[in-house]
Amino acid sequence: MLQPLRTDRSLSAQATSDCILVVDDSPDNLFLVQTILEEEGYQLAFAVDGLTALEKIRQSPPSLVLLDVMMPGMNGYEVTQKIRSNPNLPFIPILLVTAHEESSVVKGLDTGADDFIRKPFDMDELLARVRALLRLKHSIDAEQEIMRQREDFVSRLTHDLRTPLVAADRMLTLLKKETFGAVAPTAQEAIAGIIRSNQNLLQMVNTLLEVYRYEAGKKTMTFARFDFEELIRDVGEELRPLAEEKGLSFELIEVTKATDWDGKIMGDCLEIRRVITNLIGNAIKFTDDGFIQIKIKLENPDSNRQDSPYVCAIIQDTGTGIAAEDQQEIFEWFRQGNHMRAGSGLGLHLSHRIVTAHQGRIEVESELSKGSTFRLYLPVNANVTGA
Repeated sequence: MLQPLRTDRSLSAQATSDCILVVDDSPDNLFLVQTILEEEGYQLAFAVDGLTALEKIRQSPPSLVLLDVMMPGMNGYEVTQKIRSNPNLPFIPILLVTAHEESSVVKGLDTGADDFIRKPFDMDELLARVRALLRLKHSIDAEQEIMRQREDFVSRLTHDLRTPLVAADRMLTLLKKETFGAVAPTAQEAIAGIIRSNQNLLQMVNTLLEVYRYEAGKKTMTFARFDFEELIRDVGEELRPLAEEKGLSFELIEVTKATDWDGKIMGDCLEIRRVITNLIGNAIKFTDDGFIQIKIKLENPDSNRQDSPYVCAIIQDTGTGIAAEDQQEIFEWFRQGNHMRAGSGLGLHLSHRIVTAHQGRIEVESELSKGSTFRLYLPVNANVTGA
């Protein structure tokens, strides 16, 4: 294998720590590219075939890959595809190089390459393309680092906020119970209001913390079979008083089980409970007159496939409804819709993340002033390999 060119020249002021992996089966081409790029101060690594290149990338991802298209064994298109299909790699710009007129720019770009240059190439053109792709790399890396720092900051902040909120909740509860002495009725009312506000804030902080755990890939779930129908009934009975306080009809429809289904599904019971609580709670929150109705049935979201059983929980209300333009965004970050009682916009986003992790999905149908229907689909037997 070609060894890096040794030189006593001092690197110019433009010297950089960027490492470029040059992949080419021709020693002459490697030498030419090395001469051009080392003059600019780039660090270089070399590979003479696709498999060697992939191994080097796996061990130490470079800042840029300069990749020949026509190589024996695995060509440049295949190498590009494998790089792009590896979720464990950071973004690495790929510059495809070819001497063949029949090489397809379209195919190269479609497989994931970022630029294309033909041999024999002009030295200035090669350097310009390399600089452009490295600027792109630096920009994306900087954006991802900002996102990582933001996630770390919010995670630490939520942890720090929970401690005083929990302490305040306990102290306020003791005051309300008159642990430290008698409390006047008017003070009791004020304390009750403070407790509600504190608990709402604590719930918001907990939700934000859960969202960031999912976003950072640090959420650990425990999958086991549990009784889905029993969970729906428990959450329904827990929230029923809130509906009755508003004079709403609250109905849980028992659907006859299929003969081959015992009412149980595979999943994380606590996380699914969080989703059901959020969906029913929202239905009660945004409904002032009429009813809340919950149904459970076996139904596959794909009407063309009935081989994979799904359970479907349907939460229907006669509330304020969701505008058509908001329905496409309500599962995104901080998208609470145009409603005066809208919350932080995190609940449905978190619910969506939980359901996706269970290989299910949530659908919504809604019309302003007429109500909403949420359908939660969960596979009865989710494939939880690696969960």
